[in-house]
Amino acid sequence: MKKLNFKAITLSLALGLLAPVAAFAQNPTAHTRAHQQHKHHIAKATTASDRARLAGAIEEEISSHERISGLSAESSMMLDDLLKEAHTHLGKRYVWGSKGPNTFDCSGFSSYVYKQFGYKISPASRVQYTEGVPVGLNELRKGDLVFFTSRSSGRNVGHVGIVISADNATGKFKFIHASVKGVRINENEGYYKARYVGARRIITK
Repeated sequence: MKKLNFKAITLSLALGLLAPVAAFAQNPTAHTRAHQQHKHHIAKATTASDRARLAGAIEEEISSHERISGLSAESSMMLDDLLKEAHTHLGKRYVWGSKGPNTFDCSGFSSYVYKQFGYKISPASRVQYTEGVPVGLNELRKGDLVFFTSRSSGRNVGHVGIVISADNATGKFKFIHASVKGVRINENEGYYKARYVGARRIITK
């Protein structure tokens, strides 16, 4: 039987599995898929010693990406629940100045959703833009707040939404927000792409 080339397998993992490992910070199901792929590669190792070494290398790779993302498993699950809460309000009417739970304006919606999980943020979008930490367009993840100008705000922040998914390779993202048409989901294209201002992260670890 041909002896396992551990260095070759490690290189293969670096090339073939880096994308799924890195992706799970933005995609809740990617982490599971990455682990399934890793188990498949471990199973191919010919000896118990090789399997142990390979498993250790894989877990270190996963841990390094988790440290980079800075998001704990507990916070990731909480953000999943936060987005589920946000989705329960889809279709509710927009009313300027309303903070929920039956009607919302944009910042009333984001502050209400975060409040359900113990985070008190301002009910004003311009103040929310000063809270948390700034996040680049190609660093977004679920739960981040994204800000836009509005027709009445000039160059200032006038609208806010909550990221539900992000493709950081392309800078595209989807967000849930209370628009004048009610609570809905949009992508940062067209109107919103042209008015994008920036993002803030409230849950950082």
